[in-house]
Amino acid sequence: MSSAILEKARLSDTPLLPVVGRDLTAPLIQGGSTRYVNLDYAASAPAVEKVAAHLSEVLPYYASVHRGAGFASQVSTSLYENARHTVADFVGARTDDAVVFTRNTTDSLNLLAGCVASLLAERGRSAGTSHGHGEVLYLDIEHHANLLPWQALPHRSVVAGHSVASTLHRVETQLRAGNVVLLAVTGASNVTGEVLPIAELASLAHKHGARIVVDAAQLAPHRRLHIARDGIDYVAFSGHKLYAPFGAGVLVGRPDWLDDGRPHLAGGGAVKDVRLESVRWTEGPARHEAGSPNVLGAATLAKATQVLAALDPGEWHGHEQELRARLVAGLEALPGVTVHQLFSDSASHPRCGTIGVVNFSVEGYDAGLAAAYLSAEHGVGVRDGRFCAHPLLRRLGLASGSLRASFGVGSRREDADRLVSGVAALVNDGLGWDYVVDAGRWVPADDSRSYPEWAPNTPGTAGAAPCSTD
Repeated sequence: MSSAILEKARLSDTPLLPVVGRDLTAPLIQGGSTRYVNLDYAASAPAVEKVAAHLSEVLPYYASVHRGAGFASQVSTSLYENARHTVADFVGARTDDAVVFTRNTTDSLNLLAGCVASLLAERGRSAGTSHGHGEVLYLDIEHHANLLPWQALPHRSVVAGHSVASTLHRVETQLRAGNVVLLAVTGASNVTGEVLPIAELASLAHKHGARIVVDAAQLAPHRRLHIARDGIDYVAFSGHKLYAPFGAGVLVGRPDWLDDGRPHLAGGGAVKDVRLESVRWTEGPARHEAGSPNVLGAATLAKATQVLAALDPGEWHGHEQELRARLVAGLEALPGVTVHQLFSDSASHPRCGTIGVVNFSVEGYDAGLAAAYLSAEHGVGVRDGRFCAHPLLRRLGLASGSLRASFGVGSRREDADRLVSGVAALVNDGLGWDYVVDAGRWVPADDSRSYPEWAPNTPGTAGAAPCSTD
């Protein structure tokens, strides 16, 4: 990053874009309240205000999509279909690429896995056998969304090296061995924030007759994609991480596998004709979008891509890197605090680097306890656990979990400083309150803080799901 960009980033402590909830206050366990510091963008990012305003503008027109003759239905259909073009522009898609709206990144990758299963089955039928006609290759550092769907298919995994260069070499070795139809990789690690050189990986895949799918759930909210330029065959990401509410996801990529694959859902909208004992499926995105679509999810996702596309790339990158450098320097200066990373050369590789995700641990403290402390006593929200990346956490020696701070366009310098200050207080002074495990989560004992009446802090609510294992 140039010194001019870095200096520009340092001139202001304002967010790059205003987000909904930027001045939210959080009650403190000791009494009083403070501005809530949201450093959990990698899980679900707050909506940017322009997206929320767009939602308010289109909500009165919300109606059924496709096949509706009414005015509101026509407007909603146009809104939904135009969202495809907006998203395609954002990722630099090819003119014939399909844009399929899904529930989230996990849904998108499961959809593609179903299409790959159909491809392999057809190859097996043509050869008169049920196996041996293609495998999916993936790294051991993947989020479960880009790991579990492939385990149901013939597959191989690659143990990433301790550097980007060695990882590329290991991937190519496996590709050279043959029989790989699809390489599945993350664009940026949801655990450490390190970015992989996806253009190089795409080139390697194509060189050996395979296609590539990129899980861009973490990359898309931080960097522009250009799948046509970089040779990416498929990309998947989620609106809820891209500053858009309503949980829409998207799969963008080459249409042939999608048109030949089994429909992701069996139902209305995905068909040409239905008889009592048979069906003729349609082609195109509708083949995989049966049922009433998430119109508002698609619309807000598309608007979010427009807002991000309008950002100056230098300011966007500079804002994020200045915050990340400030946070890492502050944490590494504290005794007993370790910042974790995968690769020794991620910073020096020209196509890699990092996004706004920092993984760390505090010696002597369970990650869940440290996270509960930061929230209750300092009003700082971070993630703890294994981040749906269990194999990677074991590799990093963090089998019981770690802490993750993540930020984005709504973050400011004070957010990084508040986290460092909170961790410093923990290291130097210890816990200021008693904590207990409730339904698998650390929570403050005798918690009398008031919550909104529509979200009461009833016993067990905070830990209703085993989040510490995710």
